[in-house]
Amino acid sequence: MLVPMRAILQAADKYDYAQGAFNVNAVCQAKAVIEVHEMFRSPAILQGADLANGFMGGRCDFMNATLEDKKKGAKNIADAVKKYGTDSMIPIAIHLDHGKNLDSCIAAIEGGYTSVMIDGSHLPFEENIELTREVVKYAHERGVTVEGELGVLAGVEDHVFSANSTYTNPMDAVEFFKKTGVDALAISYGTMHGANKGKNAVIRKEIAIAIKECLRHNGIEGYLVSHGSSTVPQYIVEEINGLGGMLTNTYGIDVNQLIEASHCGINKINVDTDIRLAVTRNMKELFAKDEALRNSASVGAVYELLENNKSAFDPRVFITPIMDTVMTGIIPNDDVARICECIEKGVKEVVGTLIVRFGSFGKAPKVEIATLEQMADYYKKKGI
Repeated sequence: MLVPMRAILQAADKYDYAQGAFNVNAVCQAKAVIEVHEMFRSPAILQGADLANGFMGGRCDFMNATLEDKKKGAKNIADAVKKYGTDSMIPIAIHLDHGKNLDSCIAAIEGGYTSVMIDGSHLPFEENIELTREVVKYAHERGVTVEGELGVLAGVEDHVFSANSTYTNPMDAVEFFKKTGVDALAISYGTMHGANKGKNAVIRKEIAIAIKECLRHNGIEGYLVSHGSSTVPQYIVEEINGLGGMLTNTYGIDVNQLIEASHCGINKINVDTDIRLAVTRNMKELFAKDEALRNSASVGAVYELLENNKSAFDPRVFITPIMDTVMTGIIPNDDVARICECIEKGVKEVVGTLIVRFGSFGKAPKVEIATLEQMADYYKKKGI
């Protein structure tokens, strides 16, 4: 069943476990994320990044996606989640990751998202508050959860780039919650976007602790989010390079640090890179095992893109030859079915592992189900 993300975060906070949030860029990925959460009876948060919506709208050069591309893609992602999740026994939220502006958030909400993030972290503090408050007003009237961001993460993720991190000031975080009415806040506490986080990256859990304690002291029910939190499993990196890949300086956040942070106020942990890596490895492995597939009229071009981009690991670089299937989930033949199967297996490998490590397995019944209409009424009564 589809629910506002706030309901899922409330359970994670109350029962002290980490809730993973997993980015998807294709219908088959959404299907796999939902199925593996169902298997483990875990609540699920699926994320479509702002530019992922552009990609799912058919824009292969998604860095140049237009608002119309994003509107189309948001609906495609949300329709996929509804197809596989509406009748599910677990609570599922579909969340916009790194919404660029109000229009991007509106596009996601109109497409069927139950939660949106507005990323104003690049703006001066007061302008970030103003933009976030504008999104909160629009979203809360419709019962949709809103996540903001305060502080800057280093690294690269789609259009989000920074050479350096700026840690979140706990006192600013409290003021941000008060002035915006936001449900959740992504903080900067040592994580990084991308697959090059450094071999010994250390997160500063005391920042999360300070923010959470200040929120409690002020009677604010707010939730904290960890972006840039992929673990970058080294065995997958090694397998990719063993299959001809050329990945270097590829390291993530130690999963044990993330687990510890989840007991220090972090309620939601975003993961994207791990899925990209596992899917890329599986596609390389498929073509390595079946040379005849390399000449397939349907998927041979996927193999050529893999071979011509050995240092890449984002599946969006490779799967453009099967965009109709990516966008709609319609599988025209056995060769495309095999690509989709290996994509799904990669997703399930990574997501299933983290569901267990984060402790969200078996927690689906803990979520107090709320509809968008019920949440809209809640926000109205609270004046937020």
